[in-house]
Amino acid sequence: MPFDVAHVRGLFPSLGDGWIHLDPQVGMQIPDSVATAVSRGFRQLVSAPGGGYPAARQTADAVDGARRAIADLLAADPAGVVLGPSRAAVVGALADAVTPNTWLRGEVVVSRADDESNIVPWLGVVDRYGARVRWAEVDVETGGLPVWQYKDLINQNTAIVAVTLASSTTGAITDVGEIVPLARAAGALLVVDATSAAPYLPLDINDLGADVLMVSAERWGGPRMAALAFREPRTIDRLRSISMDPHAVGPARLELEPHQGGLLSGLVASVEHLAGLDEEAIGKRRRRVVSAMDGVYEYLRRLTYYLTTSLSQNSLVNVVGTEENRVPIVSFAVEGVSADKVVHRLADNGICALADVPSRALTRMGVTDFGGAVTIGLAPYSTPYEVDHLVRTLGSLG
Repeated sequence: MPFDVAHVRGLFPSLGDGWIHLDPQVGMQIPDSVATAVSRGFRQLVSAPGGGYPAARQTADAVDGARRAIADLLAADPAGVVLGPSRAAVVGALADAVTPNTWLRGEVVVSRADDESNIVPWLGVVDRYGARVRWAEVDVETGGLPVWQYKDLINQNTAIVAVTLASSTTGAITDVGEIVPLARAAGALLVVDATSAAPYLPLDINDLGADVLMVSAERWGGPRMAALAFREPRTIDRLRSISMDPHAVGPARLELEPHQGGLLSGLVASVEHLAGLDEEAIGKRRRRVVSAMDGVYEYLRRLTYYLTTSLSQNSLVNVVGTEENRVPIVSFAVEGVSADKVVHRLADNGICALADVPSRALTRMGVTDFGGAVTIGLAPYSTPYEVDHLVRTLGSLG
């Protein structure tokens, strides 16, 4: 069935505030079902898992439910899903869990296209053990991450390859499939950050070929929780345990402390929300998620084309990057106007947007020479009217 944006907007009470929300990179709007689940979870799930009494068993069930929800989202095995409070936390946990001997000659490959969450923890490992870091560079014209360079970056000393599936500033999608055989040949762990892609694309960890796939739920309307999904759960057993619980097994070995029950409930509800975006989808949750995300992708693909075409008609607006294979995220600069001033003008007209998002890619592409960049993103609740209002407001800057 055609994507029903009116139905989707009705799921978000916060859209009644009159603002146009084009800032999903800092958190998509919260669906009513997620807010309700979090509230109920905070009231009911107050005990830590592990005890034999009913409240502890309820929390343990909530943890298992959250692992299954992420597994359904990513076509992964729940036994390989590690939960945490943020991307930086789960990547940091993974970095700490890698055995120190790995870094005697080990190297890490990171990219300028990634968010700091998938860079800084690995740089910390490099500093701690004296390992070496290699950088994959963005194409300053397209904003994409050319994968041909990985043939030179990955070698037999490579222990970790950390790369984003989609840029949080230019939206460019990385052809991870071309990196997979190189990482496997070197015996390196391929860690793919799918956070910026998860709100827009159906994801399958096996199809991608990633060893570890990372997502963060606030980007699709969930609570601020992140997850790592291991393609092969037994990989976790080869890592050091960092848990405060000496008896932790499976994914809990990479989870420092117990999780808050209310956030676990919200995480499950957020995946159910995604599965419900297609009202006619039937079957198990994974099937409904794929059907719904296919509809989201097609709707936003058309709206993104309308957005970029409309922006290009303003001679003062310069879109950063020309990559066509992208998620609906765009950065642009307005000639003669700083990014801060643009964002303030947009806010004066009821539009939420971001200025000067910390980005090694944008810095490398030279946006600081033009007063910085404005970054916007679309969501399943975005409409052509909102795009038109954005373009009209930018036109008033001329």
